[in-house]
Amino acid sequence: MQSMLYLNGVTKSFDGFKAINNLSLDIAPGELRAIIGPNGAGKSTMMDIITGKTRPDVGEVRFRDSIDLTRYDEAEIANLGIGRKFQKPTVIESLSLWDNLELALAGNRSVVKALFHKLSGEQRDRIAEVIELVGLAKRAQELAGNLSHGQKQWLEIGMLIMQEPELLLVDEPAAGMTDQETMETAALLKEINRDHTIVVVEHDMDFIKALDSKVTVLHEGSVLAEGRLEVVSANPRVIEVYLGR
Repeated sequence: MQSMLYLNGVTKSFDGFKAINNLSLDIAPGELRAIIGPNGAGKSTMMDIITGKTRPDVGEVRFRDSIDLTRYDEAEIANLGIGRKFQKPTVIESLSLWDNLELALAGNRSVVKALFHKLSGEQRDRIAEVIELVGLAKRAQELAGNLSHGQKQWLEIGMLIMQEPELLLVDEPAAGMTDQETMETAALLKEINRDHTIVVVEHDMDFIKALDSKVTVLHEGSVLAEGRLEVVSANPRVIEVYLGR
């Protein structure tokens, strides 16, 4: 398998404005890729296209080489193994951390059914493993509403991992975090990257630096530059359109 995610010649217009303009992107299995760019560069539209929320006007969008994502809707794409974490956490604050993870494990079962469903030993082990991974094991029985903003983000990343996606799309995870939480989030994503391919959209350059991964710079809906952060951040065009602001 050559690609986990492959976009080729993707264009999407809204009322004549090209939000995505002939975008091509190739993410290898097991890769951690950071996507940066100024506001309006097309980052969110790109995520929407990958997850089936928006259909491209033209172009290829493929998952694991052979799956044409433009033929599936959002729910089907999630079931294929693509998980998306939005910028704003959507944890259920009135439930414990453990219950939030248990609900995520249940997938499409209703809340009531999920909470009355008896977990197998294997499922309990899996929840315990994930809550440990995201650094919240000591708070498993606390209400999710008691967590800081950063901790809610970690819990939600844990909820995504419960669904065992092959590809994780993570939208601005460091937004609103303290400096320490930002660094811990970068470390967490690097840890998760051992078992999952991850694409991260972010503005925080300290966070991007901490990820220490290949970076793609988007501008006006297409790729402006790609490579290690130290290479792209020295690119005169990147400085002009993004870093120099």
